[in-house]
Amino acid sequence: MANFGIIISNRSFFPSHLVETAREKLLKALESWGHTAVTLSPEDTFMGQTMTHEEAVKCAALLKAHSDEIDGLIVCLPNFGEESAVADAIKLSKLDCPVLIQACDDDFDKLQVENRRDAFCGKISLCNSLYQYGIKYTLTARHTCPVDGPEFEADVERFSKICAVVKSMRTARIAQIGARVMPFRTVRYSEKLLQMSGITIETEDFSEIIADIAALTDEKQIEEKVEEITQYADVAPGIERSKLVKQAKLCIAIENWMRDHQCDASAIQCWDSVEANYGCAMCLCMSMMSEKGMPSACETDVMAAVSMLALNKACGIPAICQDWNNNYQNDPNKCINVHCSNYAVCTFEQKPVISNLDILATTLGSDVSFGALKGRVRPSDMTYLKVSTDDNNGVIKCYFGEGEFTNDPLPTFGGVAVCHVPQMNDLMRYITQNGFEHHVALVQAKVADILEEALGNYMGWEIYYHQPSAK
Repeated sequence: MANFGIIISNRSFFPSHLVETAREKLLKALESWGHTAVTLSPEDTFMGQTMTHEEAVKCAALLKAHSDEIDGLIVCLPNFGEESAVADAIKLSKLDCPVLIQACDDDFDKLQVENRRDAFCGKISLCNSLYQYGIKYTLTARHTCPVDGPEFEADVERFSKICAVVKSMRTARIAQIGARVMPFRTVRYSEKLLQMSGITIETEDFSEIIADIAALTDEKQIEEKVEEITQYADVAPGIERSKLVKQAKLCIAIENWMRDHQCDASAIQCWDSVEANYGCAMCLCMSMMSEKGMPSACETDVMAAVSMLALNKACGIPAICQDWNNNYQNDPNKCINVHCSNYAVCTFEQKPVISNLDILATTLGSDVSFGALKGRVRPSDMTYLKVSTDDNNGVIKCYFGEGEFTNDPLPTFGGVAVCHVPQMNDLMRYITQNGFEHHVALVQAKVADILEEALGNYMGWEIYYHQPSAK
C-alpha cells in the first residue's frame, strides 16, 4: 500500500478539539486501510497542526526528510484551515507528488461556535491558493466527507493508485530489446520526450541476448525454468523437449538482463530476428514477465510498454497488448482484437496452449515458431490505453476509455478477444485522425478515471478520455 505525507491544517479561531480528533481518526483509518503516514506529531507543533509559517517550515522539513518514502500527500481540513501555511509547506518541501484535499463535514446540529468547522468553504480557499502556487491536486468524490468513512476510504484507495501510476511514469526504465522491425515505422517514438517526463529507455541488441544464452551453464536453473514453463501453460502435443529448453534459456537470459538493468517493462523485437537467428518465438518469455508484473510489449512498441505499465500500476493486474484488428459482424460498437499472443496467463478465459505462431509460421517455418500462447481473453470489464509521442507537436499524448471483453462467438485463432466500446466508430475516428498506432494496451478492470488524473493532471500529457454521451 501507500505511504502518505499528512498535513493537518487549522485556523486559530475555530475549535481546536476538532483538529485533534480529526488527526486521530485519520491516522487510525489510514492504518486500518493498510497505509502508512508521515506527519508532524503533537510534540512538533500544537496538536501536530500546520497553521503558522513557522509550522509550515517544520512540516516541509519533515516531508523533505522522508521524500524518498512518500508516495503522495493528504491535506486534511478539520475546520476552515490556514491555506497559506499548507501551500507554503508543500512548496518548501519541494515534493512533486500527487496531493489529495480532504475537508470534514459539518454536523447539521453542531453549527454553533464551539463545534463549527466551515471546512466546506476552507477547501475552496485552499484550492485557490494551491492553484496560484501551481501545485496540482486531487479532489475527493464529495466536497466534504468524514475522515474515517467508506467514502473517504474509496477516495484514498483511488488516490493510492493515482500515486502509483505517477510514480511509475516519472521513474520508469523501459527496455527495448532488438531493433525496430523495418516495416513497422508505426512504432517510432521519441526517447527525448519520454526522458523529459522521467521515462528512461535502455536498449540492447538481440545479438547480445543470444551471446548471454550461449554463456548459460547452470543446468539446474535451465531445468527449473523448463518445469516452470510446463506448469505455466499447456504445451501443445508433439512439441520436442529441445524446444522447451530453448525457450527456457531465452527466458533466463532476458529476465537476467531485465534484472541487471533494473527495468520495469520491455518492448521486444518478436519477429523475425529471434526466429531466424535463435529458432523460437518470443511470446512465451514476454507473457511470463507480464504475469510477474513486468509488462512486455510486442514489436518493439515502447509506447505500448509504457501504456501497459501505467495500466498495471492503476489496478495491480497484468495488462495486454493487442491490435485493434477486425470489425465484429455488423456491430458498430464491437471489434475483434488479436495478437499472436504474449498475454499473461491470468488474462485468459482458460489455461492457454503454448504452440507455434500461426501467420508468421507460414513464412518463417513451424520449426522456428514455437512459443505463442493460444486462447481467448476472459470476458470482463476493460480499460484501454495508448500513449504516443507526438514529435510533430513536441508532446506526449494518449487516449483511453472503458468497455468490456465479451463472450460473443469468435471463430478465429491466436490470442483473441471481442471488445465492446460504446460509440466505437467515434473512437476509431479519433485514433486515425490523430495519428495513433494500431496497437493498444488493455487491462481487465475499470480505471479510466485514475488514468485521467494521473496522466492528465499530474503528468501533463495531452489526453482524450472517450466518454460517449447517451444517444
